[in-house]
Amino acid sequence: MSLQCSGFRVRMSTEGCALQSWLSNLSFGIKCGGRRSITASDTIVYEVDDQNLTTASYYVTDTTKWGVSSTGRFLDSRSPSYTRSVSNQFPNTLDTELFQTARLSPSSLRYYGLGLENGNYTIKLQFSETAYPDTATWQSVGRRVFDIYIQGVRREQDFDIRKTAGGSFLAVVRNYDALVTNNFLEIHFFWAGKGTCCIPNQGDYGPAVSAVSITPNFVPTVSNRPRSSASGKNNTGLVVGLAVGISVFCVFLLVLGFIWRQRRKRSSWQDDEELLGISSRADMFSYAELRTATEDFSPANKLGEGGFGPVFKGKLSDGRVVAVKQLLVASSQGKTQFVTEISTISAVQHKHLVKLYGCCVEGDKRLLVYEYLENKSLDQMLFGKHKRSLDWSTRFEICLGTARGLAYLHEESRVRIVHRDVKASNILLDTDLIPKISDFGLAKLYDDKKTHISTRVAGTIGYLAPEYAMRGHLTEKADVFGFGVVALEILSGRPNSDTTLPQEKVYLLEWAWQLHENNLELEIVDPTLSSYSKDEAVRMFGVALLCTQSAPSQRPSMSRVVAMLAGDIEVATVTSKPTYLTDWQFNDVTNTFTGTDYSSTSLPQTTGSSEAHMSSQPSSLLPSPRLTDPMLHEGITDGR
Repeated sequence: MSLQCSGFRVRMSTEGCALQSWLSNLSFGIKCGGRRSITASDTIVYEVDDQNLTTASYYVTDTTKWGVSSTGRFLDSRSPSYTRSVSNQFPNTLDTELFQTARLSPSSLRYYGLGLENGNYTIKLQFSETAYPDTATWQSVGRRVFDIYIQGVRREQDFDIRKTAGGSFLAVVRNYDALVTNNFLEIHFFWAGKGTCCIPNQGDYGPAVSAVSITPNFVPTVSNRPRSSASGKNNTGLVVGLAVGISVFCVFLLVLGFIWRQRRKRSSWQDDEELLGISSRADMFSYAELRTATEDFSPANKLGEGGFGPVFKGKLSDGRVVAVKQLLVASSQGKTQFVTEISTISAVQHKHLVKLYGCCVEGDKRLLVYEYLENKSLDQMLFGKHKRSLDWSTRFEICLGTARGLAYLHEESRVRIVHRDVKASNILLDTDLIPKISDFGLAKLYDDKKTHISTRVAGTIGYLAPEYAMRGHLTEKADVFGFGVVALEILSGRPNSDTTLPQEKVYLLEWAWQLHENNLELEIVDPTLSSYSKDEAVRMFGVALLCTQSAPSQRPSMSRVVAMLAGDIEVATVTSKPTYLTDWQFNDVTNTFTGTDYSSTSLPQTTGSSEAHMSSQPSSLLPSPRLTDPMLHEGITDGR
């Protein structure tokens, strides 16, 4: 029989026409950065994608078929553009117009397929490099390098569009098969700090994609088209009936919830409502299970004692070795910090972050279950009682991995996270000595509209940025400062303060600046190293000085730190000595404190290196300095 199907006059069976209709309905295309839709040679209609996505924003189409989100800022560009359009021709494709636009991102770009029928799909990604001309000039040496993830699995590492295409203004097409579950598809383009950043123009880096399309590899059984208005009218009675029934049921649940909540308020430790926001990624463990895993919290399995309670090594029934953090009920602020840790860490997954498996909440018992890291913390490895010799390549990878973990927290995580206590004892090492940042109990999430948080200062003196220690001014640049101190410790193999050394070497930052001013930077390198890369050592030294500048605006972002350490961009030369070194006199800078601000009445002190995951031990209290005295002038006893 003769039918007109999908706009084309064809001759086929009724079943064949229906199949084509289903497939075209579940397939869709996106013309990234494009202002008008086009039908390409593959017969897919590529829809408009011209939304103005900037620092951290997203867009979902009216049909809710697909969405897009972008995070990051082109910090070095005065007028950043997140889309690109050219009029050039592309000789190796029939769809030149498709490649004349692209969506850009300085850090992370995601496209989502929404409401899809579960099954296998083909994802077609189309690229073209238009920023770097194929000329024999300096402008042609730029490199755009990024990674591609589909459904959380990395499909391309260090993907270079121009290298793959064999030149600029050439089309590149990549096809991937992926399984859709939960009716959701995620395509993620991620800049890992590689390539160039400012050639030929500032901000020419990060992911760029011209078109995205998906097609099912199966015969669909359901439609994702909106229901017609006629069918809506026919089901009005059903909808009204369901709405009334659901409303009555909701009222009933509200009444029960109110009664339940009133009873729960009678005991503060029985109020678990804060736990309702816990990510679904966190598993729930019973107290009996964890007690068995730790052999009834045997002292022999104790890894250390933290400010909120002890940490024990345990083995679960499935064979996993874990670190169990037991929160003490007597801790006055334990519950709030506990809930913060769960809701934050369980939602954040990265190679260089300690993984939270789950938690236990039974009665007044609160416990966290983390992955166990065999080599404990970096400070113990570098200068603890049982320190080990780390060769140069291992040290450099630890420094670079830590920088990547912090860059993820600051710029790539779904929520903006400032750690607030970056130090060597909060960097743990696994079997392969891969670094993982720990202890998010002190981390705070803050809204992107805020430039600082003037709340309770929590951190470790010696790693604390001056603006945070003195005024409670908190941004991600406070973490950058702490990282700079850690980088110097890795480079030198010594703690940031050591009173057993000669006077000029007691304070690591002060000594580092003395060497810098005398062009003797390499003298800071750990003398126990038999060999090392002078280029990498000078680079790490320069990055550390940049990170520990007095003014937050003079410190680089962690993504730039990654790029500098990796050698993708030059390390700027610092010439001005930080004012906290020229204006203040130091006695000791190595103790942990918390307080309402710099004029608080007490400073909890830590003694000794942390023996456990995510812990620092509070002990005696010391009076705070007078407002007229330098913040760090007061004598504080030895310790980290």
